[in-house]
Amino acid sequence: MHIVVCIKQVPDSTQIRIHPVTNTIMRQGVPAIINPYDLFSLEEALRIKDKTGARVTMLTMGPPMAEAALRKALSFGADQAVLLTDRKFAGSDTLATSYALSAAIRKLGEEEPVDMVFCGKQTVDGDTAQVGPGIATRLGLRQLTYISSVVDLDLAKREITVQRRSEGGVQVLKTALPVMITMLEGTNTIRFGTMDDLFRAARTEIRVWSKDDCVEDETKVGLKGSPTVVSKVFVPKPRAEKAKFIEAEGGEPAGVAAAAVETIFAAQPKLAAGLLARAAAGA
Repeated sequence: MHIVVCIKQVPDSTQIRIHPVTNTIMRQGVPAIINPYDLFSLEEALRIKDKTGARVTMLTMGPPMAEAALRKALSFGADQAVLLTDRKFAGSDTLATSYALSAAIRKLGEEEPVDMVFCGKQTVDGDTAQVGPGIATRLGLRQLTYISSVVDLDLAKREITVQRRSEGGVQVLKTALPVMITMLEGTNTIRFGTMDDLFRAARTEIRVWSKDDCVEDETKVGLKGSPTVVSKVFVPKPRAEKAKFIEAEGGEPAGVAAAAVETIFAAQPKLAAGLLARAAAGA
């Protein structure tokens, strides 16, 4: 069994800077970590490896510095890693990113068929939750999103059973391999790397692929292949309003509450009219 885990290196800071021209995130000089949501998928892939002996391949797209994230993933127990990096990839939105990653996974599949692809639910810098499903769509994989637990994996029948969290409760789903899975946060705890894995991660050669190694159409990556346009980035201006101290004669709670309601209604006449209309309709 061959499992590919897609991860992303994200800024480890709230001090995010935006490029004034392209409106993209500027990562220079900002500490970086593995996207926290990706770690839950990585741990689930490693648990499957522990049970089945599967081979786990890490994959990321980013600048050369993203190699550090791959080595960190290798130190947890992954087998190999591929860094997809090229200046042509800069500025890729989720559509372009899913195209490039799916092309890399397709190339990995030519070497060894891919049975499962794991992605984080979303990234903390983009919060779109689109890349995983985008990869599944491009590769024709069955997609299992927002998974809380892998219940069973039957290699003989090539079937997987999972629990999926939904608004109405928990769904139990069974489907055939190959699949793409996104794990929910809090579903497991990433393990500590062993000393052997730490040394192996430091020695392992990271495979570095450029656009020419796997992408056929360069117009589908980078800014050229990104239909998403960020027209403006701004920080909302805080509104400064003085606090009002409300008190009632005698200081009784009921009196203070009535005074507070009168103050709110006086400041929001439309709200007051609406509430009174609903009360009248209910009566």
